[in-house]
Amino acid sequence: MSDDESEEETEPAVELGDGPDVEGAPLSRVTARLTWGIEYSTVVEREGDTVVRTPDGPQELSAVLEAVEETYFADRHEFEAAVRAVIGTGPVPTE
Repeated sequence: MSDDESEEETEPAVELGDGPDVEGAPLSRVTARLTWGIEYSTVVEREGDTVVRTPDGPQELSAVLEAVEETYFADRHEFEAAVRAVIGTGPVPTE
């Protein structure tokens, strides 16, 4: 490696904004940690205490799932659709 290369600062691939933080995890991050098909009770056991981002502000996943009637989720899309039916879609508020 040449001296020129070692002195260069590495820039991030994507520049992050300086805006306020968003509390909670994206729903897609939660679903990526689970294996499908999965039972409702297993989701609550593994990820129920995770706070997810919603248009109404951050909410604990177990509280959101209380309004879901399904007892089994065959795949990620089915789970996300059930959760989004409860929380809705739209912009997520920042701090």
